Amino acid sequence: MRKIKKILLVLLVLIVILGIGLCAYIFHLKPKYEGEVQLKNLQKETTVYFDDFGVPHIYADSEKDAMTALGYVHAQERLWQMELLRRIAPGRLSEIFGSVALKNDKFFSGIGIEEASAKAIAKLDPNSQSYKMTMAYLDGINQYMEEGVTPIEFTLVGVKKEKFTIKDVYNIFGYMSFSFAMAQKTDPLLTFIRDKYGVAYLKDLGIEGEFNTTRIKNSKENIEEYTTISKSVAALLENSLIPPFVGSNSWVAGPTKTKSGKVIFANDPHISFSQPGTWYEAHLVTPDFELYGCYLAGTPYPLLAHNRNYAYGLTMFENDDIDFYQEKNKEGDSNQYQTPTGFATYTAIKKTIKVKDTSDVVLTVKSSRHGPIMNDVLDRLGKKNPIAMSWVYTQQPIQILDAVYGLSHAKNKDDFRKAVSLVAAPGLNVMYGDAKGNVAWWATGALYKHDKGVNTFFILDGASGKDDIKEHLDFSKNPSAENPKWGYVYSANNQPEAIDGFLYPGYYLPEDRAKRISGLMEAKSDWDKEAISKMIFDNTSLVSPGVVQRLISTVAGSSLSAEEKEAINALQSWKGTNNTEDVGPTIYNKWVYLYLKNTFEDEMGADNFSLYLDTSLGKQIIARQIQNENSVWWDNIKTKNVKETRSDIVSKSFHEAIAELQEQFGNQVADWNWGKAHTVEHEHPLGKIAALRRLFNVGPFAAPGSNEVINNQFFGFNKEGKYHVKGGPSTRRVVDFSDIENSWSILPTGQSGNPFSKHYDDQAEMYNAGKFRKMKLNKEEIIKTSTKLVLKPKAK
Repeated sequence: MRKIKKILLVLLVLIVILGIGLCAYIFHLKPKYEGEVQLKNLQKETTVYFDDFGVPHIYADSEKDAMTALGYVHAQERLWQMELLRRIAPGRLSEIFGSVALKNDKFFSGIGIEEASAKAIAKLDPNSQSYKMTMAYLDGINQYMEEGVTPIEFTLVGVKKEKFTIKDVYNIFGYMSFSFAMAQKTDPLLTFIRDKYGVAYLKDLGIEGEFNTTRIKNSKENIEEYTTISKSVAALLENSLIPPFVGSNSWVAGPTKTKSGKVIFANDPHISFSQPGTWYEAHLVTPDFELYGCYLAGTPYPLLAHNRNYAYGLTMFENDDIDFYQEKNKEGDSNQYQTPTGFATYTAIKKTIKVKDTSDVVLTVKSSRHGPIMNDVLDRLGKKNPIAMSWVYTQQPIQILDAVYGLSHAKNKDDFRKAVSLVAAPGLNVMYGDAKGNVAWWATGALYKHDKGVNTFFILDGASGKDDIKEHLDFSKNPSAENPKWGYVYSANNQPEAIDGFLYPGYYLPEDRAKRISGLMEAKSDWDKEAISKMIFDNTSLVSPGVVQRLISTVAGSSLSAEEKEAINALQSWKGTNNTEDVGPTIYNKWVYLYLKNTFEDEMGADNFSLYLDTSLGKQIIARQIQNENSVWWDNIKTKNVKETRSDIVSKSFHEAIAELQEQFGNQVADWNWGKAHTVEHEHPLGKIAALRRLFNVGPFAAPGSNEVINNQFFGFNKEGKYHVKGGPSTRRVVDFSDIENSWSILPTGQSGNPFSKHYDDQAEMYNAGKFRKMKLNKEEIIKTSTKLVLKPKAK
């Protein structure tokens, strides 16, 4: 008995020691929010106040010191995220994750981002402020890597630390630019439909922009292989460890639209969710500079920001800046291809991809005059029919560093416009408002034209030259509006009005959000911060109730069960809201999915149908197809001697929808709440491992919102009817120039990427409930609510 007691006592002591050791280790891993740290290359003592949500307010004697401090504190919270982001474009994820990341690495290393970055860096002026401040920021990151705590992810995965360089900054911006594009998903798929079924099947899909009725106002041969491109790139982005950018809302109310007579700025860029989230907020103050911004990991200047003088943000333009060209090889010589002036030799580069725990992979990537050959970087694409990708970002001068520096250091609207003009890609709608009462938006991007009749929604002819770009447009031709007479500007990724009779082609999203925003803004002229904050969390669709009525009218007269009648009644009383307690959206989305599936999947096939739903055209078709009684798509080509009608398809889909909802939620229609079907979990790359999920992931939560409402908590349709939110507003910001020190923001989870920080998930519930916190500018208030970290110059 004594021996057993001794053994138990020893075990207890060991457990206590292990517990103490674990607690000490976790405490060691936490970010340092107070105390003192010595840094090299600081000119003078710099103070960082971390407020009650972990936002650093950096007070420095010079901007160089402020940028060094920013790099240090940014790395303290987001070094793991920085590491992942910088590895995507050069194809270096396999070094730490193994062969699971190899497809991703082969693709991104082959599309030319790294080479374009090197070319741009070679042209930089080392004496420019944009360069010097970038180097100070990188110095801060690297000093944290040397002196700071190693993130737990580095230890678990086995990451070898390497210094950050300016090439990493450019590669991160390059990945961001590619993730904005939609052509890689859409063009090959439409080419497949055209070549397999004919032009008649395309007429109903709105490829000429006819569905884009709510427009932003200006004030001035081997067809099966084609869809491999769409499927492969869509899968890469869908399964990426780093979230792609998707869409956004923004509107800026001018003095004539607000109660105070001052500008109110609102912005919520839509990005796929991840943990940590996309943005890191920071406030920099020096004797001659102040800025509160949202920063991408590993980048020195914010893409969203404000100060006491102006505010800016962005949405995606959704313009077409990628074209695909079918090249024609010389007979008997796959190293040469046809051009309008004869045959030319492909250029070729070799890439070595290091793969963890196995041998290196050597990749040879050919490029034609149009760009890299996709067949070399996508596994399932055969070698016989080479397809080249022409992308503006890698073909035009990259001036992104000067552009983002200019946005964050503009003295006036003209300075700001000049900085916007430097962005060749990606296509963005850059929104602006200032304390003087100016409101504006400009579309970025080096826009271009082809000859009339060339439809860039398809794979183009690379051999003849007839489908080549014929004209690059001057920035003055880009869509824009400055201080329009209607008193506000807005964007919701919808198509801008024509300029000089030319509607710029693109992958614009449905009119739902645009219609709701413009309708609300037109309806009143006494907007204040509180009203704008409610609007940015708005969950109502103006389009869905109309779709519902058309669906219901098509099944009228059918014999319905008691549950089906109850479901119809629920839909008839539904006002288009998507709150967690609503029943309407649960029924609506199930019915819509099945009506689309039963309409399109027989022709497209299951994979292509899923891909189509994720394109802008797939989103636009929801409201349009139901209106077209004579569409060729209604007939199921797999049923012989029967020609299905709209009524057949819609009725069949309704009966299937109710049966599936009964199986999922039971027979009580009142229990089919949206919050049971529509949920969100913010996933960390390591949270995919079941044992680590609770440590790294945030959620799940029942989620309000839906596809294409202002609170755009978007998801993919699926048979199971479990709508896991893929992404949504990556931040919600409301900047009120009548009360600039009390402007509002919220992040989906928190400031920190460190799972042991209290700021890892301290905003998640507030975000889900539509609440906000202050973006503090008042120093006295900041000091009262903050911890203090002093950065001191390190003696040489």
